[in-house]
Amino acid sequence: MKIAVLASLLATAAAFAPAQQRVAHSTALASTSEDYWDPLGLYTLGNGEAFDTFPNMFPNEQFLSEAERKHGRMAMLGWTGIWATTEGGLGLGLHFPGFPVEPDWTKALGVFAAEEPAWFGGILAFIMIAEGEGVGHTGDNFRGKSTKTPGDMGFDYLGLKKKLSAEKQAHYLESELKNGRAAMIAMASLFSFKAVEGSVPLMELIGAN
Repeated sequence: MKIAVLASLLATAAAFAPAQQRVAHSTALASTSEDYWDPLGLYTLGNGEAFDTFPNMFPNEQFLSEAERKHGRMAMLGWTGIWATTEGGLGLGLHFPGFPVEPDWTKALGVFAAEEPAWFGGILAFIMIAEGEGVGHTGDNFRGKSTKTPGDMGFDYLGLKKKLSAEKQAHYLESELKNGRAAMIAMASLFSFKAVEGSVPLMELIGAN
């Protein structure tokens, strides 16, 4: 699994790079400041301060933040799944007894769905429930009128968040964001490498297949 590990390490360099500018912005929930690199001002297109031909033509930063955290979480889960189940290299080669075996991770989902439809349906149902929580706020997020913190699904039945200080909570949120960015770049590299020959030259150099 040298491919995924290398892609993740390279992605980390970009995700954790020092910010080029500091921008203060406010949301419906609170005023915050965040470092990010956005020379074209794309992040602020939907807040009414930049060029905006029609009302709500571009998504507000609330919508963008929610989307980034959600896709970052999916990428981290996806990358971890590939790393954990890949045999050979740095892969862990983990496997649940009784479930299908498919060495090619690009085909594994299809094989799993065909051979274990009940499990596949249950997983889809769980995803729909999780997605439903976020979809209910999509319109308000797009217009910047939501009071929901981006990425907060309200799922903390054990009360773990309450046990953390404000500084610790901010630290974990920042860590999640940066690792999510790294994972998204890593997953994009893996898909590109599988789909387009020669698209990731570094992987070719190390003899990945």
